[in-house]
Amino acid sequence: MSTEQMVSLYERLGGIDAITAVARAFEDRAAKDDRINQKFARTNLDRLTREFVDQLCQDTGGPCTYTGRTMTEAHTNMGVSSGEFDAFMEDLVATLDDFEVGKAEQGELLSLLRPMRGEIVEVDSSEVGTPLPSAFAPAPPL
Repeated sequence: MSTEQMVSLYERLGGIDAITAVARAFEDRAAKDDRINQKFARTNLDRLTREFVDQLCQDTGGPCTYTGRTMTEAHTNMGVSSGEFDAFMEDLVATLDDFEVGKAEQGELLSLLRPMRGEIVEVDSSEVGTPLPSAFAPAPPL
């Protein structure tokens, strides 16, 4: 096993400060992206960012514990299309590029997130920019 493989992805990404900076920059990018921003219309963005940081930290081998809802629970009745999931991932890659995250680390991170597609996507369509359905219920207050 190489030294790089022994160092966690969390450490190679730069730890909690770097993950937090990426998550905040990603939130800003997503908020401006008309392909996906309607899906966040009734979401507490501070909470979403905190939970995204915890999830990324935990999933990459860091000391955090994700305590949010499952991806299925969080996205039920959100009407996320395949195209919107792809746009979300494109925005994440662009943000990682902005932070000069290496392609190997990006690949590892994306391989952790891609399997969630089945829990998030409800509409098999390349359509983007769809409105948030009225049936969507945001997470209850903490």
